[in-house]
Amino acid sequence: MQGRELTGVKDRLGIGAIAGVAALALFVWGEFARAVEASAAPVLSVPSIAGPLALADVKALTERLASDDPAVHDQAFRIIIQTGDARFLVLLDEAVVDADRATRVAVKPVKDLLKNKLKLASETDDVRRSAAADLGTSRQLSAVPWLERAAANEPNRWVRYAMEESAALLQLTVGETVLKARAATILGELQSQNGLPALKEFVQQAASDPVSREANQPALRAAQGAIEQIELWSTWANVFETVFRGISLSSILLIMSVGLAIVFGLMGVINMAHGELMMVGAYATFVTQELFKAFLPPHLFDAYFLVALPVSFLVAGICGLILEATVIRFLYGRPLETMLATWGVSLVLIQSARVYFGDLTAVTAPAWLSGGAQVMVGVYLPYNRLFIIGLSVLCVTGIYVLLFRSNLGLRVRAVTQNRNMSACLGIPTRKVDAYTFAFGSGLAGLAGCALTLVGNVEPGLGQNYIVDSFMVVVTGGVGKLAGTIVAALGIGSLNKFLEPSFGAVYGKVFILVLVILFLQRRPSGLYALKGRQVD
Repeated sequence: MQGRELTGVKDRLGIGAIAGVAALALFVWGEFARAVEASAAPVLSVPSIAGPLALADVKALTERLASDDPAVHDQAFRIIIQTGDARFLVLLDEAVVDADRATRVAVKPVKDLLKNKLKLASETDDVRRSAAADLGTSRQLSAVPWLERAAANEPNRWVRYAMEESAALLQLTVGETVLKARAATILGELQSQNGLPALKEFVQQAASDPVSREANQPALRAAQGAIEQIELWSTWANVFETVFRGISLSSILLIMSVGLAIVFGLMGVINMAHGELMMVGAYATFVTQELFKAFLPPHLFDAYFLVALPVSFLVAGICGLILEATVIRFLYGRPLETMLATWGVSLVLIQSARVYFGDLTAVTAPAWLSGGAQVMVGVYLPYNRLFIIGLSVLCVTGIYVLLFRSNLGLRVRAVTQNRNMSACLGIPTRKVDAYTFAFGSGLAGLAGCALTLVGNVEPGLGQNYIVDSFMVVVTGGVGKLAGTIVAALGIGSLNKFLEPSFGAVYGKVFILVLVILFLQRRPSGLYALKGRQVD
């Protein structure tokens, strides 16, 4: 019985061995057949397509590019990269028209790579810079020579910077160990913000693997030094940008607060509708834009903002003149009633804008105010904010000339210091009040026009700035131009410095507390009013 069982086991083992040998033989034969087929297939080499390209050659390359065999895929990829040009891209688009999905998916990254290679020779700076940035994230080491050759002949500083940065990023992410150390050093010298995540990832990977850490020790030291350089530079760049944003905000506050300071100092009127006059200027800009779109040819559209500047000033000034003639003129010497009345007017203006224009509209910045200037690594200054700063300087200069170098300014200053004596000398104080109020309202409208460059236009636009404007006026000193300038710069810059740490709301609360404490020490503000009115 046991002998029969042993015999059966031997038979089964023998059959299994024969089956295993047969399966192995079939596998070897299949691999041999595939190798023979691959060797028999026509191989496209670089010389074979060095001449005029044919569509059939490109189709063959795309088919091999979609192959599952890595050697076949890599060969086709190298041929395309070495010989691809503008005409080749046209043929490549034709070759994949009827191709299957796998082929199109395989061809797309190669086609994008070639397009970016050709864009490096574009006449437009932004196109060359964008192409360099795309190549830097392609993880294709073959793009490094393209970037280095393009950087050697690049006249634009920041485009050349992008090319050098992208080449170093590729060497760091997919290059050899020797290249990684050099790339990390270059990224550190460039203070590359885009290279910081790649450097940190490289350090983390090298630190987690002891074998890799020993092999990449020079590159690891270079990467750690580069990270320290970039982070230190980033700190200073953030400080510079914060200062710039503070000056930009201060410029809007200054244009708005100067008009409020003149009105408050001259007439003693607390105009709670001053923010809504700013909103009127913003909507005047929006209407001007829409009229240009509707009635003028498209090539004149970018000129609308130059027209909107005087229009916003005039519309807001006329609204201020009407407000002074119908409401404020009958409430002189009654500050509480004036404040309540102008607050009611502000509510009427807000609801009227909401009914007519809706809750949210937008103004498109003209092309000449789009973009910006990069002054250093990590510091980008938008043209629209530079324009706002320049506009505020122009407004302050104009106000100074008007107040201190003209007969109207002399009358305004005389009425501000002593109204009764000015009336006795023949100065029409009522007209001076009306014209000054209209001028201050026009400045608010001008601030609203400038504000459309950095934000949306909405009915409650002015309420976001009226409190800050009043703080600027009382901090700088009533009716004092120099005090208004200093206070606007201080409050606007401090606001931007406190926002990252305390948030927008608590930052404003902190500034309000500081203003209150300051006024406890200097009730008249930075610059006290001089003259008989002080007595």
